[in-house]
Amino acid sequence: MVTFPGLGLEFNIDRVAFNIFGIDIYWYAILIVSAILIAFLILKINNKKCNIEYKDILDLSIFLIPISIICARLYYVIFDLEYFLENPSQIFNIRDGGLAIYGGIIGGVITCYVFCKKRNIRFLDLLDYLVPCLALGQAIGRWGNFVNIEAHGVQTDNLFRMGIIENGHYIEVHPTFLYESICTFLIFIILMFMTKRRKFAGELTYIYLILYSFVRFFIEGLRTDSLMLFSLRISQVLSLVIFVFSCIMLIINITKLRKMSKNEEKRITKILQKH
Repeated sequence: MVTFPGLGLEFNIDRVAFNIFGIDIYWYAILIVSAILIAFLILKINNKKCNIEYKDILDLSIFLIPISIICARLYYVIFDLEYFLENPSQIFNIRDGGLAIYGGIIGGVITCYVFCKKRNIRFLDLLDYLVPCLALGQAIGRWGNFVNIEAHGVQTDNLFRMGIIENGHYIEVHPTFLYESICTFLIFIILMFMTKRRKFAGELTYIYLILYSFVRFFIEGLRTDSLMLFSLRISQVLSLVIFVFSCIMLIINITKLRKMSKNEEKRITKILQKH
């Protein structure tokens, strides 16, 4: 059972949605599949936006989806290696969660890069086409953490606190899954709004990375299950690096765009002066 005392809400959660021929189908899996299907629908609606055709996405997805899932799991395993070396049979057990979004993003970016080289597609155009759906997929997928009662934060007494039973004790914690779900949904809305207003290749990608890394840095600081490297939270370190890099790239591209605009204005002015 999960409660939200400050909101007067209470939920009795069963991780298993239903059973088919003796196989348990988990809500976690249903949410991930739902996110993928909704992403395909949005990409279909946005066909030819960012200079990308939907048919290329169908071909890309054959590689992108499995590789991203594998990399998300591999990232999680690598940074909790001591546990998985002692329990090797659990490496392939993703039914209980354990998919790191940054690992999935890294694997997805590499896959997209190779695909673009093969198809002669502009890499940043493809990323711009995909990132709104990535943000929406994260917003949906985080509810898998809610069903599994995982990826929560430290204890708190704020209005949105979540009451859970952990190790036989009732505690009230930050619902970090909810924070991230709301924030990534807002990022999705922002990116969809900006799709038609995109001024250069990579603009949506850099904005996504800036917004998500900023959000993730602070949310990660609240979590109790962070992957660690020595005394550092891996996701916070990576978020900081991505935030700085993306800000620099966005500023560089905006500066270039402004210089081009000024040069074009000067050229037009000279032409008008001659006439």
